[in-house]
Amino acid sequence: MGTGKTTFGKKLSQKIHFSFIDTDLYIENNFHKTINEIFAEKGEEGFRTIETKILAEIAEIENVVIATGGGTPCFNNNMALMNSKGLTIYLETPTPDIAQRLITGKTKRPLLKDKTSEEIVEFIEEILPKRSTYYKKADLTINVVEN
Repeated sequence: MGTGKTTFGKKLSQKIHFSFIDTDLYIENNFHKTINEIFAEKGEEGFRTIETKILAEIAEIENVVIATGGGTPCFNNNMALMNSKGLTIYLETPTPDIAQRLITGKTKRPLLKDKTSEEIVEFIEEILPKRSTYYKKADLTINVVEN
């Protein structure tokens, strides 16, 4: 969450002449609802079920770069699925950089929309070590540093 997966994914896909899919946008377009609305209606568990189904569907597409939501690798054995279908990349980003990006765009993120800036930093510090266990299973890690 907030590491630049979509921006990086779009640039990579252009460079290698592949299609690009952002799973969150794909879900929103297919369900005609925002991620926030889906979370509100179905809860996180319901959203994660949808996310896994969509991931399995688009993982079958060839010549595509896929940017997933930050939690996607951490649920329903999704990281193993991604690793079995292609090259996976973890964009390892310092907490202050993630926090700055997330504070700016928090209304678009259901897990953050009601949090203060301080609570967002606390959330990142709590969740990142747990999620990193999954992220570090990626084939490649790129250290992202803000300039």
